[in-house]
Amino acid sequence: MFSGLLPLVIDDVADEGERILVWARTPEGPSACPGCRALSGRVHGYHQRTLADVPVDARPVVLRVRVRRLVCPTQGCRRTFREQLPGVLNRYQRRTPRLAFQVGAVVRQVAGRAGARLLSALAVVVSRHTALRALLRLPLPERRVPRVLGVDDFALCRRRRYATVLIDAVTRQRIDVLPDRKAATLEGWLREHPGVEVVCRDSSGAYAEAVRRALPQAVQVADRWHLWHNLAEAVRKEVTAHSSCWAATDLPPQEGIRAVTTRQRWQQVHDLLDKGVGLLECARRLNLGLNTVKRYARISEPQRLVRAPQYRPTLVDPYREHLRRRREQDPAVGATQLLAEIRELGYTGSLNLLYRYITQGRVEADRPALSPRRLTRYLLTAPDQLTEHQRTLVDALTGACPEMTALAGFIGSFAALLTPANGNDDRLTAWIVEVKATDLPHLHTFTRGLGLDRDAVNAALTHPFHNGGTEGVNTKTKLIKRQMYGRAGFALLRHRILLS
Repeated sequence: MFSGLLPLVIDDVADEGERILVWARTPEGPSACPGCRALSGRVHGYHQRTLADVPVDARPVVLRVRVRRLVCPTQGCRRTFREQLPGVLNRYQRRTPRLAFQVGAVVRQVAGRAGARLLSALAVVVSRHTALRALLRLPLPERRVPRVLGVDDFALCRRRRYATVLIDAVTRQRIDVLPDRKAATLEGWLREHPGVEVVCRDSSGAYAEAVRRALPQAVQVADRWHLWHNLAEAVRKEVTAHSSCWAATDLPPQEGIRAVTTRQRWQQVHDLLDKGVGLLECARRLNLGLNTVKRYARISEPQRLVRAPQYRPTLVDPYREHLRRRREQDPAVGATQLLAEIRELGYTGSLNLLYRYITQGRVEADRPALSPRRLTRYLLTAPDQLTEHQRTLVDALTGACPEMTALAGFIGSFAALLTPANGNDDRLTAWIVEVKATDLPHLHTFTRGLGLDRDAVNAALTHPFHNGGTEGVNTKTKLIKRQMYGRAGFALLRHRILLS
């Protein structure tokens, strides 16, 4: 029960109901002076120390130890000193080392009020401030400078303040946390910690500039996940722009006020552009936003501005084939009759939902309406991960126009490049040339972004290193921030990140 107190001589153990009181004393014999290390057994006096030990039977244990004050035999050294027992009685501490270890293990995971509440359930009474002090006393692990460094930012206060986390991209150990994401801060850290040969980062220009200035010989590796994400955004815009092609059978008549206004604006923008008027002047003359004028200018024909209807899944979808068959047999069948029939099949929705489903034309369509976002998801999913119906649907929709067919092919060929291999940089060059030869303006914007950071992109496609571990650390950092929301200063947050 008291194995951790073996260096002491236990005189008595008292059960006081709510707590257990242990009386002990230090053993007889000489002790070393902390100043000159000379041994002394001459007792000057006695002193009593009170410490807390690990609980027993869900009750706190209070340890009262009689320690000796000894006389130093060395002339000129201190006159007296209090004997210490390292590992049992640490200087200035009110807890035994084994209890301090247990407290540290708890506050390392849940600090502050949560740690104090959990410790109270374990019969260790501490305040939230004591829990935080115990956390900050935990020593940070000594980590060597890694050869492959992962760099990423995370929000301290979203859209206002950001910090930078550094990890070993191979072992995923936390190395350090910087208070901001400025290039000068990262550059200073890299100069103070030489030895980094490879830096994995996202598309941040500040990080790229810091690495170029501090480590001009280091290899910078772009994050492949961000490359795929940027491609996905470009694909979604292209799919939306070509929705009039792949969803023509599902589109309702586009003769409303909005459709007419869209065509008129497109014509006005292109008439001005044909006359040599610049984009900014077009925006001023037409009283439109500059980004709106750019969007109209990129489109070669007004039909491509037509958007597919974005219907959400409803309770009527499972009974769509039955409704189509019944309306083919009897075009005059009423909605009430159809409601009664599908309710016998298990329909639990309302008549209003069924009536709206019919009037939108979703029963007679060759397929349920598909949103551009969902079609984009199908295009970006590996074919072997799609169902047979989804593959058939994707093949039919991508064959609607030459641009959609080319887009599907570009997605597959770029996905193959994300598996690192020698020669992928040359294949990427050929891929960019093919993309620029097609009428896919949003994909052209994506290729221009690749060209701005081409060396890092080439390294990402040819080296096995990536920044996935840093993203995982950021995910765990969000959990830490939520546990300490509104009360965590940067020093405390950094301490918890490096200890986790």
